[in-house]
Order: sequence, then structure tokens, then C-alpha cells
Amino acid sequence: MTDELPDRLSGGLPELRASDADREQVAEVLRDALAEGRLDMEEFEERLEATYKARTYKELEPLTRDLPAPGVRTPASAVPGAGRAPDTGDWAGRIVGGEGRPSQWGVAVMSGFERKGRWTVPRRFNSVAFWGGGVIDLREANFAAGEVVVNCVAIMGGVTVVVPPGVEVVVRGIGIMGGFDHGQEGVPGDPGAPRVVVTGFAFWGGVGVERKVTKGERLRQQEERRRAKLERRSDGREAWEAGRD
Repeated sequence: MTDELPDRLSGGLPELRASDADREQVAEVLRDALAEGRLDMEEFEERLEATYKARTYKELEPLTRDLPAPGVRTPASAVPGAGRAPDTGDWAGRIVGGEGRPSQWGVAVMSGFERKGRWTVPRRFNSVAFWGGGVIDLREANFAAGEVVVNCVAIMGGVTVVVPPGVEVVVRGIGIMGGFDHGQEGVPGDPGAPRVVVTGFAFWGGVGVERKVTKGERLRQQEERRRAKLERRSDGREAWEAGRD
């Protein structure tokens, strides 16, 4: 990436149409800001989505207005979690040891609960859903150990455990007139990735396990596919024009 953003992205030519390269340059600044702790995941996803939808420099410029120029860095010790990008394979940086965030329970009684974002999964996380539902999202989480247990009790309710790609999943729950989802078992984990054991009890309820990327990563993948499609069209057009000559 260049040392600084072009003048046209900082207000010089606001009404001109932006290119794919311009959007990708802004996206790279946002990824750096996420890794440095300047943006949280929710802010990052909102700005990244706006970046890929932007059509002019005027729409791109506000997205990095409050961020330092590329190349400016704060010391890693001053930024908690700096360098930990949730969708990378740097699993060693996400297995932090200790218990981290003190919350070890999720309870929903005729209601709901949700654990998501940047949090630390303890060695054992317990959840109860009674006539209610819960979501335990591990996609952006750190882990207190290389193996963590997510214990789910679902009685006339449901719990969904969301894991990122690369994590090994083992399901050991018991269902009576209910069930546990075993669909994500058997998928090999990445080297150094944590192991998530889903256990517990379901009575007239269910515990599901889903494997998903974050919204920000999904948008990036969609943009890559779009750019690849445009490149194929361009190559085909050039080949057709060459054939006419």
C-alpha cells in the first residue's frame, strides 16, 4: 500500500467516480485500524460495507477521516489485542490463557441472550435457555485455552453456537424430544486452532452449531468475486477484439 492516500480521496476531487483500487485502498486502511484497536468490529463492518458500496470519492473520504494516515502506528503494548484480526489464521494470538472476560454464563428464561464480538471464551461456558433462545458467537472471540467447553441446556428453547472457519468442533450433547446439531463435526481444524466441545442437554429444544465468517470477511469475499468476474469479462472482451483483428 502506498505511504499515503491520494489527494482525490481526501476531498480533492469529491464528485469523481472511485475505482476498485480506490475502494480497496480505503478497505486496507480500515483493516489496519481494526488490527490496531482504533475501530471495533461493528464500526469496521459498517465502514467496510460503505466502502464497497461507495461510487465517488466524496463517499469514501469520511470513512477514514478520523484515522491516521497509512504507516502511522502506535506501540503494540498501548493497544489491547493489537494485531489480532478475527478472520486470520493467527490462532496463537487468540488463545490468550486465563479467563479473560469474567462472564461465564448465558441465561434466557422466556427471553434471550447473546454473547458476541470481542470477548474471551472461558475454559467452560454455561448457557441455559428455558422458553427462550441464546446465541454464543465465537467468530471474533479469544479463547482461554486450546480446548473450551460450551455447555448448553435447552428446555423448550434453543441455543445456537457460531464458530469461525478453522475451528474443530466436537458435539457431545444429549437430546430428549430435542436434539444437538452434529453437522459441523468431522471438519479438520487449522493447525494451532482451538477445539470447541459443545455439550449439554436438550428437552423439547435444540442446540445448533453454525460455521460462519464475519460480515466484514463476507463482504471482502463478495468484492473479490465481483472483481474477478469483471476481470474475466475484460479478458474475454480483449480476446474477442483481438480475434476480430
